[in-house]
Amino acid sequence: MIRVLWFAWLRERVGVAEEELSPPAGVDDVAGLMAWLALLDPRHAAALARPALVRCAVNEVFAQPTDPIRAGDEVALFPPVTGG
Repeated sequence: MIRVLWFAWLRERVGVAEEELSPPAGVDDVAGLMAWLALLDPRHAAALARPALVRCAVNEVFAQPTDPIRAGDEVALFPPVTGG
């Protein structure tokens, strides 16, 4: 199981703030997880329709698409943020 946290407009599209999910075998990196999530249902597909607009952190550390995910990880998905 992994814990997926959704923030900002992603949370609004998915309809929940967090989920406990079990990705199938072969989903072992951030890009694979996002691709799999987009296939779950229309809400997830809408949230991840433009993956370039989604940032990710694994266990509270910014992650790249090729970074691994493992059982027990917490994965946060959020839009880009800017300071000002």
